[in-house]
Amino acid sequence: MTILTPMQVDALNELGNIGSSHAANALSALLQHRIQMTVPAVEIVDLADIQNYVTDDLFVTILFEMQGEIDHAGYIIFFLPLESAIRMTNVLLGIAEEDRELTEMDESTLQEVGNIMVSAFLNASAELLSVVMLPSPPNLVIDMGHSVIEEVLAELAVEVNEVIIFHTILTCDQYSINGNLMMMPAIDTLSEILTIMDQLLEDAA
Repeated sequence: MTILTPMQVDALNELGNIGSSHAANALSALLQHRIQMTVPAVEIVDLADIQNYVTDDLFVTILFEMQGEIDHAGYIIFFLPLESAIRMTNVLLGIAEEDRELTEMDESTLQEVGNIMVSAFLNASAELLSVVMLPSPPNLVIDMGHSVIEEVLAELAVEVNEVIIFHTILTCDQYSINGNLMMMPAIDTLSEILTIMDQLLEDAA
């Protein structure tokens, strides 16, 4: 497992905060709702331990492949508990009923939210790291958390050893919505990100 220095941890937190700020601004502008997004914690965990960070509860997950300047850079997944997903679409679509099933309109809205959020997050991260990072079209899956992880691991086209977890809190109107943004960088991608961050830290010293 990669052992991060305190400065690298700070840099990852800064990456998360900058990315979340851009994502919140993009969502607020398009959806015409004041949305705030914070990243109170960032962790890097072994892929073998990732099952400890999800449950068998139902999640709405939006999956992207990271594309751009780094070939086969890895994957990024937005995990949203089902009840949080319904709460979010209720606010955005003006629906009062909380005990209901997700509709096609809900799923379309969540895909758009995920696409805007991840695109803005990656764009801000790319600007900070001076690389091109773009998301693939979104793929929405509703399933138990463990099942989603197993499906992603079975289809990985690159070797991934570790996952960067950005614990996120979205605030939309009076509602607080918890989720996780999981970045699964390829081994070479993670190494490149850490090398770039080290250079940025050295230049700033």
